[in-house]
Amino acid sequence: MSLDQVEKQASDNKLSIDVSRPRVTENGFLAPFTSFESEKAIHEYISQTPVRSTDDHLVEFSEAMRTVAKALRRVAEGKAAAQAEAAEWKRKYELERARNQRYKSEEVASEGCSCCSASSSRQLVVHTETEQAKCCGNHGICSHEVLADEVANPNSDPACKMVARKASFKLSWGCNGNKSGQHKHEVVSFEKGDITTAERSSKQILLKWESPPKTVFIVAKPNSTSVHALCVEMIRWLKEHKKIDVLVEPRVREELLKESFYFDFVQTWQDDEEIKHLHTKVDLVITLGGDGTVLWAASLFKGPVPPVVPFSLGSLGFLTPFQSEHYRESLEAILKGPFSITLRHRLQCHVVRDSAKDELEFEEPILVLNEVTIDRGISSYLTYLECYCDSSFVTCVQGDGLIISTTSGSTAYSLAAGGSMVHPQVPAILFTPICPHSLSFRPLILPEYVALRVQVPFNSRGQAWASFDGKDRKQLSAGDALICSMAPWPVPTACLVDSTTDFLRSIHEGLHWNLRKTQSFDGPRD
Repeated sequence: MSLDQVEKQASDNKLSIDVSRPRVTENGFLAPFTSFESEKAIHEYISQTPVRSTDDHLVEFSEAMRTVAKALRRVAEGKAAAQAEAAEWKRKYELERARNQRYKSEEVASEGCSCCSASSSRQLVVHTETEQAKCCGNHGICSHEVLADEVANPNSDPACKMVARKASFKLSWGCNGNKSGQHKHEVVSFEKGDITTAERSSKQILLKWESPPKTVFIVAKPNSTSVHALCVEMIRWLKEHKKIDVLVEPRVREELLKESFYFDFVQTWQDDEEIKHLHTKVDLVITLGGDGTVLWAASLFKGPVPPVVPFSLGSLGFLTPFQSEHYRESLEAILKGPFSITLRHRLQCHVVRDSAKDELEFEEPILVLNEVTIDRGISSYLTYLECYCDSSFVTCVQGDGLIISTTSGSTAYSLAAGGSMVHPQVPAILFTPICPHSLSFRPLILPEYVALRVQVPFNSRGQAWASFDGKDRKQLSAGDALICSMAPWPVPTACLVDSTTDFLRSIHEGLHWNLRKTQSFDGPRD
């Protein structure tokens, strides 16, 4: 191989030529390098680092930087977790201190408490105009009850004397403050010092009028010709035949007045301030539409809700057992009474921002009849939520979101996400994940008296969004929390037959639950 070929190969391989090797002139003689050319060749050799050596150094450097990034990420996550844990312990401490102070102040008030007694019959009759038994002054509902065990007369016989030696005790129930709205829903009786479960107050409830209803609030589904025609006919019948005042929404009253000035007697409200006191003027609520109309009617009442008579004029019928074709017969029976009702519990939700000084500083509470949904919104990242039940840690939710539902909403979004169908009279809260990242993350059913806290941790990649019965969407940033507990004001809906019959009819007709062809009888037999 000639010298020229060697130089060409070295140039192709991007290798520098040895500075000590002489050059070949045009006449074939060897000529040494000049000092300038030698210095230039040295600089070129220094600047031309082998490619393989460069790649090895870059790989080592990138690995080192990746290790440093992982360490920094772990430090940031640990710091965020420590901050979240410190904030949680601070919250628990403040809540416990406030609870202890509240219990001390309630001990004096509870000494003279006159509480409701459980009825021994299987049906509980609810009167609309009875004296409210006040205990602690919370919402006009007795929220503290003390039941002591029965002490037998020791002078009757020796057997009673032995029973009297048994240690006496008492059980007490109390709401966890005015904000939580947690109340007793089960009565425990005592027989010679033994604890037994008495008749539940939510077995089957009858409503009996002590005075006839005077004002009826009609909530009509908008943009429906059939609903509007039925609303007009029902208003005429209530006014002319039953002498009952009618209240409607401002939109409906405008539509009625466009048709005829005859409907000038129909009442409505002027501003949002009157809506807060709507329950003090209305004796009965009639909804004309589907389940969405019932949800809208319930959202208008921020406190107690009058009895609701839902007529089916929509596509779903889980909450609307009454048929519009027989509205006169149905309303005759309702106005006369008594009739069965279903107490549909609602959730009371508070959004606590990270900038709040304590958990008592929250936004206006929101009441929901179906469910609260927390999802990732438009973010492409999974939701990362920390969930607590009272003071106990539940789990971290990683997935598309979380549903906190009432039993009335168990046949809605929660059922579509894999939750169970629950009878609406069951006092419970449903905890259902939406497309969880872990296959072992299954839905839960929790008791009604717990308070659920869902918080967006500081190390969450994205934000979360909360919607309440499909509306009033709110953004939850890192450090924000959503607290849900059972509201003290349920939605009493009238039953066509009774609570259980209406519920089973709704899942059979609305969902075609377990509908299949009957097995042939001419097959093999034992």
